[in-house]
Amino acid sequence: MMTDANEVVPRISATRITDVRTIAICDTQPVTAEGVRILLAGSSDLRFGQAYESLEQAANYMRANTADVLVLDKAFGIQAILDWISDWKVSPAHRAEAGIVIWGVSVTEAEALRFLQAGARGILRKTASVQSVLACMRTVANGRSWMEDCVFRDHARPDRYPRSELTSREQQVLELVEQGFKNKEIASELGIRPGTVKIHLKHIFEKTGVRGRYGLALNGLRDRGAVSLPA
Repeated sequence: MMTDANEVVPRISATRITDVRTIAICDTQPVTAEGVRILLAGSSDLRFGQAYESLEQAANYMRANTADVLVLDKAFGIQAILDWISDWKVSPAHRAEAGIVIWGVSVTEAEALRFLQAGARGILRKTASVQSVLACMRTVANGRSWMEDCVFRDHARPDRYPRSELTSREQQVLELVEQGFKNKEIASELGIRPGTVKIHLKHIFEKTGVRGRYGLALNGLRDRGAVSLPA
């Protein structure tokens, strides 16, 4: 029996070492980064990499080091972060497996959609529970996208219609909204009037229980499984 146990233990240990993922953080508040470091100290599969106080420092770190996840503070500014992600994606040092998580005190549907469309893979509030923070980092480290369900303004609506309840034209309009098309662009694409697009959107909002085109786009990502939500 002792021989069997001694044979198993090394294999388990090796697996744990291989599966450990590195988390880097770029935050405007050093004390926040320190909190993440302490949190990850109790995790067997996530380890704290480095903390930086500017987007420039984060870019330099990502060029010279290996990280599975980089957490960026929304407080640096939405446009500054979008530009950073855009520049990073075309950088020769860019690694596809390094996932970007955006976190802030609050995140709106419109902001979340812009970040996800730019290439971020995680959306998280700084007020999230410890379980949510860890779940987000693990999901993104494994190459998937993750977002808190509270970002969806209408996620709790129990009476939401399934997509199959929409007419074929409403389905077309919804798909174009999810792709980021504006009303005039949808009208041109489908050969209808902008006013007709508005009518279709009104019916879609009523049937789905979702208010606003950003909510429709985010729910589309969720329904297609492009974004993971906490159980």
